[in-house]
Amino acid sequence: MGPKETTAVIASLLGPLLGRWAFEPFAKALPQMGDTERAALEAGTVGFEGALFAGAPDFDRLLAMAPNRLTADEQAFLDGDVRELIAMLDDFAIDEAHDLPPEVWRFLRERRFFGMIIPREQGGLGFGHFAHAAVVTRIATVNVATAVTVMVPNSLGPAELLLRYGTDAQKAHYLPRLADGRDLPCFGLTSPYAGSDAAAIPDTGMLTEREIDGHTVRGFSVRFDKRYITLAPVATVVGLAFQAVDPSRPPAEQHLGITCALIPVPTPGLEIGRRHRPMNSAFMNGPIHGDDVFVPMDWVIGGEAQVGQGWRMLMECLAAGRAISLPALGAAMQQTALYVMTGYGRIREQFGLPIARFEAIAGLIARTAADLYASDAARRYTAAALDAGERPSVASAILKVQLTEAGRRAVSTGMDVLGGKGIISGPSNLLGVAYRHAPIAITVEGANLLSRALIIFGQGAVRCHPHVMDEMAAVQAKDEAALGRALLGHAGHVARNLGASLFGAGLKGRVPPGLEKEARLIARLSAKYALTADLAMGLLGGRLKRMELLSARLGDVLSHLYLAAASVWRFKVEEQGEGDPKMLPFARAAIRFRLEAAAATLRDLHANMPSGALKALSPLLLHGTRHLAPLRDRDLVALAESLRTDPSLVARLCPDFTPPATGGLRDLADALRLADALGGAPAEAVSELNRALRRTRSLEAAAASSRDPEAALAYLRAADKVIQVD
Repeated sequence: MGPKETTAVIASLLGPLLGRWAFEPFAKALPQMGDTERAALEAGTVGFEGALFAGAPDFDRLLAMAPNRLTADEQAFLDGDVRELIAMLDDFAIDEAHDLPPEVWRFLRERRFFGMIIPREQGGLGFGHFAHAAVVTRIATVNVATAVTVMVPNSLGPAELLLRYGTDAQKAHYLPRLADGRDLPCFGLTSPYAGSDAAAIPDTGMLTEREIDGHTVRGFSVRFDKRYITLAPVATVVGLAFQAVDPSRPPAEQHLGITCALIPVPTPGLEIGRRHRPMNSAFMNGPIHGDDVFVPMDWVIGGEAQVGQGWRMLMECLAAGRAISLPALGAAMQQTALYVMTGYGRIREQFGLPIARFEAIAGLIARTAADLYASDAARRYTAAALDAGERPSVASAILKVQLTEAGRRAVSTGMDVLGGKGIISGPSNLLGVAYRHAPIAITVEGANLLSRALIIFGQGAVRCHPHVMDEMAAVQAKDEAALGRALLGHAGHVARNLGASLFGAGLKGRVPPGLEKEARLIARLSAKYALTADLAMGLLGGRLKRMELLSARLGDVLSHLYLAAASVWRFKVEEQGEGDPKMLPFARAAIRFRLEAAAATLRDLHANMPSGALKALSPLLLHGTRHLAPLRDRDLVALAESLRTDPSLVARLCPDFTPPATGGLRDLADALRLADALGGAPAEAVSELNRALRRTRSLEAAAASSRDPEAALAYLRAADKVIQVD
């Protein structure tokens, strides 16, 4: 008998005994779970984040994910319709008017921007996830309000719910109307007394019957109060989530569960409230109220068969939607901020030098670039997974948190670089509107504060762990033998990660040349994380769910590992396709920063665990996490200098940034274009002109001293326009 057969025999003998002995204490240790929480946990699929959670990343599996691809139609839409739209957008004017111009609303409808995810046969564009994200990102680099207006109907809205769960009649009626903008949707979930705890919405629909046109119709009399509903002030159809109740049943059976329905506007009893202004933004948002709104069964998404299934439906849709829209906004903020920091850093001089050459600013630019490389790598990798048919619920939560936070960091850092230029309001301000908008993305679709602890780790601990789901299922089924088998597998899993933590984890799979060391560090830290997660769950049991500072750290470490691994994938697919080794330093920096953050968070986690024994063992278990070869100052300065002297690198990192037709970003783009047209080395040519300007104090005189006075004067005037404020 071989080793595998022997192990199987031992497991078959020990499993039932272990399960019987462990059943009662294990059942007590598991956290209590309601139906709504179970639906959230079971939503979506598990991708490479599961391998990282298990401490066993296989880089062959990671790199097997195909690169992002756009169809000819998708590329044509980006190159044509999206560019045409961007040329119509004036960020400052839209912000001042608190609304999109009528011609923009009309253009969005006519070009089917609201129907990107709706199949062509039902009147939409039929775009994939990566194309959907690219459209939103490009628009958001110019005007966030327009991007939000486009993203809501294509994200968590009636269209996706209808596509997945709607009846044939509902699809035939609504999808063509949503695709061409005849109907504009909103979706009401959040209530004043149920924000983060959205599953506890108090809005109720009582099952009843009404006489309509001489016929008796079954439906719900719904009473609701919703707020923060994007597009509500202009919606023609309201998607609504409410608690369905059947008062004819015994008290214990009356609650049927959360149910989703579509309500046309106007409908008796439905009222759209006064508009909200999130950070005074121009996109439409507001409350909706309803008192005795009759919702026939035909209006329930999916019909009567889907009554009570609304929470599962929403969670399954979020598994994809959360990875697209808000991460796209975060990516747009990062790309715009990096473009501004590098561009302004080339143009603006102080003490006789471009400000990008000062190490204090160079360090900020380099960190922002590395941050962007990692977060955009994760966004692109996850979009590729979605286009391959996966619905990675934990990874989508990672993206939502990490990219919106990265966007906020980038814009805040950009404001530091701009100094006084950044705080004067007006059309010439380069980042002011984005700075004001940053908290919006942090807050919606699952506030980041909540998502880090309860979704990334809380859901990840169950979905991504190779054995916890089996253990929970065995306890629920009262199957002692199954529990024993799962526990034996779990013990082997812990032992393997203990060995890898103490003696080093091997590298599984091949990685791109130049990133072998970084990949080994990812594998090593993944094993230490997996062991720590098991220790935390084993020592704390159900208490860990309430110890949010600890569970948030566990979520953060998984997030950092995911972004680091995605950076390996990005370099591989981009390097293969374009063969540009100049991006290798950015890939390395992105991975190193993420691993440094993961290791620091892991050490904080161990220091705060309420276990003296674990604290004593921590130096041994965390051995090596203080020596992850972090980037040195010289590395940061070199990265920033490469961005200053080689604008093509900025274009590689900011592929979605598109200069608008007017405003400060247009002025900056014009000045940079004219700088590149000076001939020779643009950086040196600009410095030479600025020296002449300081000497002569005249744009014309400074330009006259150059080899091409006409080009020099055009640049100096454009640069002066960038430096001036409103």
